[in-house]
Amino acid sequence: MKIEITDLTFKCIIGILDFERIKKQKVIINISFEYEYSKDLFIDYSHISNLVKATMKEQKFLLLEDAILHLESLLLNSYKIDTLKIKISKPNILKNCIVSLNN
Repeated sequence: MKIEITDLTFKCIIGILDFERIKKQKVIINISFEYEYSKDLFIDYSHISNLVKATMKEQKFLLLEDAILHLESLLLNSYKIDTLKIKISKPNILKNCIVSLNN
C-alpha cells in the first residue's frame, strides 16, 4: 500500500536567518511511503501527520536538511515503512519562488 500526505501546512520556527529564528513561517510538507498492509497492521496517517507537525514545531530546525533527516529517521524507526519520500517547502522565504528540499 502507498500513503501520500499532501500539503500538510502549518507555521513553525525553521531556518538560519535571524528573523527565521524569531517569527514562525509557513511550511508545507509532503510525505509518501509504502508499507505492507494487513487487517491487523495498518498505518494511521493522522498519527503521522500529527507527529510530523509536533516534531517540526518542537525541534525548531536550523536547516531543511536537518529537518528531513530527523523526520526520516523518526518515521522509519516508528513505523514499518518500506519506501519513504519527504518534501519540505518554505513558500514565503523568497518573494518570487517556493524553496523546497526533497530526500
